[in-house]
Amino acid sequence: MTVKFGNFSRAEPAIAAAAAIVAAGVLAILGAWGFQYLLGFQPCPLCLEQRYAYYVSIPLAALLLLALNYGGSRKTILAGFAVIAAAMAWNAGLGVYHSGVEWKLWAGPTDCSGPLNDLGSAGGLMKQLQSIRVVRCDEAAWRFLGLSLAGYNVLISLALAGAALLGLRATLSRPAD
Repeated sequence: MTVKFGNFSRAEPAIAAAAAIVAAGVLAILGAWGFQYLLGFQPCPLCLEQRYAYYVSIPLAALLLLALNYGGSRKTILAGFAVIAAAMAWNAGLGVYHSGVEWKLWAGPTDCSGPLNDLGSAGGLMKQLQSIRVVRCDEAAWRFLGLSLAGYNVLISLALAGAALLGLRATLSRPAD
């Protein structure tokens, strides 16, 4: 028996929302890792910070799928969707901030100037300074259609926050435990 996603999402909107969050979140993180490890675009501190919401939301959405399929409490499911919506909304705001830094609309954080760890001797310091590659937050490493990766993160995060809100609404419309 084949069930189309459109029919499934109407029949079980909370499950569809949680599944969409898992799928889109995994694709987004795989994309970020692909840019980093396959294409060699090293992330700046803001790029790395934007991944935290995914690291929280993906496993939480997977747990929501289990809860929705195996009789989890309504309060727990509501809380899970609320946390995902808040995390992704915060992440969208962080992406807007990062995009503004890239467009030089405002200053970025000071930690985007490179690491200074154990400096060692004077000769070692010179060697370290020559080998440090600073990944700046105010320079977009890649753009497509005018948007940087931070800009695309805004769009993805807003979509995932919206999916979490749909899951929250669908759970609210279910009968209480």
